[in-house]
Amino acid sequence: MNTKYKCPFCGNTEINSIGIRNGHYYCRKCISFKISEHIKNDAYPKRANIFLEYSLSDEQKKLSDQIIENYKRGIDTLVYAVCGSGKTEISLGIIQYAIQCGEKVAFAVPRRDVVIELYNRLKTIFRFNKVVAVYGGNTSVVNGDLIVLTTHQLYRYKKFFSLIILDEIDAFPFKNNEVLKQMFFNALDGHYVLMSATPNKDVLELFKGKDKSILRLDTRFHRHPLPVPEIKTNRVFTLVILLKCLRQFLIDRKPVFVFCPTINECENVYRFLKLFYPHGNYVHSKCIDRNERINNFRNGTFDYLVTTSVLERGVTVKNLQVIVFDSDNKIYDSGVLIQIAGRVGRKIDAPDGQVIFISKKVTKEMTDAIEKIRESNKVLQDMLQEN
Repeated sequence: MNTKYKCPFCGNTEINSIGIRNGHYYCRKCISFKISEHIKNDAYPKRANIFLEYSLSDEQKKLSDQIIENYKRGIDTLVYAVCGSGKTEISLGIIQYAIQCGEKVAFAVPRRDVVIELYNRLKTIFRFNKVVAVYGGNTSVVNGDLIVLTTHQLYRYKKFFSLIILDEIDAFPFKNNEVLKQMFFNALDGHYVLMSATPNKDVLELFKGKDKSILRLDTRFHRHPLPVPEIKTNRVFTLVILLKCLRQFLIDRKPVFVFCPTINECENVYRFLKLFYPHGNYVHSKCIDRNERINNFRNGTFDYLVTTSVLERGVTVKNLQVIVFDSDNKIYDSGVLIQIAGRVGRKIDAPDGQVIFISKKVTKEMTDAIEKIRESNKVLQDMLQEN
């Protein structure tokens, strides 16, 4: 096929992803995304009170105000903030401002589980407003004052949102997915706020433009340092090391996530661990009842969960400890390892904890993750000394 066809929906020009049907070109990349209904943009100025049981820190309030000022000036913002800094809280001010201005607002994240968690938080924070969640299997209501949705669901909204907040920009499946990126811009009719603890070089380069702004936050909201991972290596006895580490956490009555690189390994490691410690379970993307398993873990029914990267982001558990098994696997780049480490110490009444990397060898990604965490902690230490 010799064609210069460009998909009007996702911008695809790859010949291998373009087909012909009834004499017309079509795009195979985005064929599954079809707009079945026109969603009316019925926004008008509304009251938008914020209900929080705590106040923002000085650093959070400063960034929140800067985001609002950028938005007023037509500047897109990247919030480059460490795990546990309170990115959701930082975004509340701009959400409130946009709703009060009569604008449609989206809060998008790549993963369904995080959408559910965010929705449950935001509907109590903006309790006077219509907050809806839109994700696969939950699309009966697709319009509201604040729409919390997966990035896949943005295809429904053509030039609809005056403000899109996109968190976890470096997470699968949004990361390196050109179709989803184009759907993001197709849904946008205004300006955006991107948020990440580990933005890649391409994103940082994009935000060097004159109408772009990078706002950094290297401190967690409770001003405790990020947990620095400990590396334990052995070419033969990694499972023995895993048992010993898990045993100590369970003796101390601390909940544990054990991360594994693949679904198959997740299930195999769980089958091994339950021979010694039966009060656990596993979760991965193919578990239909994973929300129930996660809730049972939270309420203490399970002592530990063996998991894939499905729980790498968006889940907060008090006093959580983390083990990354086979941390030398190629799927674990430094950004993923930092995000996983960021699950620990997220509660103000339990701000510390342990992260353990178990592997057959030490990789550059593992050492890079540790170095970046130490750099963020150094910024915190210097700031506290100045004060």
